[in-house]
Amino acid sequence: MRLRKAVVGWGFATPFTVLFAVFMAGPVLASLAMSFTDLSSADIRNPLAVDFVVFDQYAKLLTDHRFVKAAGNTAIFVLAGVPLTMMAGLAVAIGLSSGLTKFRGLFRVGYYLPVVTSIVAISVVWRFLLQPETGLVNNLLALIGVSGPHWLDDTTFALPSLIVMSTWRNLGFLMVIFLAGLQAIPQSLYEAARLDGASRWNQFRYVTLPMLRPTMLFAAVITTIGYLQFFEEPFVMTQGEPLDSTLSISYHIYNQFGFGNYGYASAMSYVLFVSIVALSLVWFRLLRSDDK
Repeated sequence: MRLRKAVVGWGFATPFTVLFAVFMAGPVLASLAMSFTDLSSADIRNPLAVDFVVFDQYAKLLTDHRFVKAAGNTAIFVLAGVPLTMMAGLAVAIGLSSGLTKFRGLFRVGYYLPVVTSIVAISVVWRFLLQPETGLVNNLLALIGVSGPHWLDDTTFALPSLIVMSTWRNLGFLMVIFLAGLQAIPQSLYEAARLDGASRWNQFRYVTLPMLRPTMLFAAVITTIGYLQFFEEPFVMTQGEPLDSTLSISYHIYNQFGFGNYGYASAMSYVLFVSIVALSLVWFRLLRSDDK
């Protein structure tokens, strides 16, 4: 009977295992091996000509000013975008959980709609909104006597514009996560806090935030992973310009693969992977529960 159960179990698991090995694990391990070589498009027809360069590709990243610039842009995008998106999502979730009872469902749909909309379509719309002369944003600023800048053509405003757009698009997802976390908090805790004379701010500080730590951890990790890989926004809206001020690591990797620098692009991919793991561990360290 035990053998029969094992055979049946492996029979169900084998198709997925094979597909995972062929389409996931295999390419991941192959790209890791590529990162230690100088493989390029010129070597595809003659793989034996590829040289094993060990860590030369990784060392090359330190002297690649475009990679350093892309890493800095990605760091700014994450450090500014993740807290901003989390605060916006939490604020909307608290607002929807405490008021607007009649239209709560409508607002939830409205805030979540950008999440399920194509990022390419959203980026194209925002590109039109941020046009210097015909865009809606500058036209609204002109009504109050303010001359809007060239948002996507100015090195000062291009990356912040992408951060604001990404925050607007992703706050709906975090709103749903935080709403679920808020609904899981026992109301008896708030009643006890009110009986002790706690103000709304103290209820939020000493009840809501501590109880939301697991939810905040999940939201922070998911948002950080997504923002470290941001690609569509600069690809559609700025092409990494002006002067590489919106160039991200993912977009730089895409360009290197397009140029045929497969070994070098693979090395950048694994640097990005290690960065994602490291920042995820930082979030676990900061937001993990103190309960033993």
